Amino acid sequence: MFADRLLLKGIVYGVCAGLCWGVIFLGPQLTPGLSGLQFAVLRFLCYGAISVALLMPRWRRVCANLTIADWKSLFWLSLIGNLIYYTLVGTGVQLVGIATTSLIVGLIPVFVTLAGRHDVNAISLRKLTPSLFCAVGGVVLISWHALINGDKPDILTNVAGILCAAGALVTWSWFAVSNARRLAQVVSVSAHDWALLTGVMTGAQSLLLAVPVLGWQVGTHGNSEWLHFVMVAGGVAFLSSVVGNACWNQTSRLLPLALSGQVLVIETLAALLFGFLWEHRLPDSYEIAAIALLVSGVVWCLNCHRTPRHSPAV
Repeated sequence: MFADRLLLKGIVYGVCAGLCWGVIFLGPQLTPGLSGLQFAVLRFLCYGAISVALLMPRWRRVCANLTIADWKSLFWLSLIGNLIYYTLVGTGVQLVGIATTSLIVGLIPVFVTLAGRHDVNAISLRKLTPSLFCAVGGVVLISWHALINGDKPDILTNVAGILCAAGALVTWSWFAVSNARRLAQVVSVSAHDWALLTGVMTGAQSLLLAVPVLGWQVGTHGNSEWLHFVMVAGGVAFLSSVVGNACWNQTSRLLPLALSGQVLVIETLAALLFGFLWEHRLPDSYEIAAIALLVSGVVWCLNCHRTPRHSPAV
């Protein structure tokens, strides 16, 4: 019973994280005047500033519990899981659109689930196979549908966008696994503070890139445009980076890696929802079928992780 409560709590946090992260695919569409890298740097500058402000009152107490290994982990998690990942996402969105990018990235649950199959208390791959088939089937169906029915750019642009989305898939799958395992070791720091420390590190990295990446763009946009860019980047930073990352870190501590990977499908569904709203349309029958497959896969995986209830002996 207690295990099921933790399971439910972890899933709720995971759903909240996925909903928050869904907006990251919309941000680059709202700022067409910036490249994927430029919007990523601006977003993480905002993330860093917010994180510093929230962490400053207890900075010394939190940092006193960190080791050199922790700081190294924060550096690589921030660089690969934030800056590189989101640069690839933003570029992919601008080249091939929200649907195609979010659906390729939607294979993250499969990658993370497979990575966690040897962890302690992990469910056997045989039991998870139907769930994985549903998730892969849903992503393949909706990706194929989006590619053959969307506006097709030239082949080089299409290939470049797909490669960026595939790169985002690999980088964030690595982040999800590495971050979860690091959190299991860093018990002296709360999940929320770890998310803020990641923000501070990412902000510092973005600050080093700000001048070469954004400096030459200052004169090409008016004040009203820059205000728009900063407002969008700040909104995405707060919702996705601060709130979303804090919820995800709680999920990583409460759920087995294989199950937390499956919960990531909520991000894909949220991105699709925001994409449909952006395009002012409802999903068609193919998209509804693909979404049903994705949800079925998550429900199946959840059921596999439920604690069995034994009937009392008569």
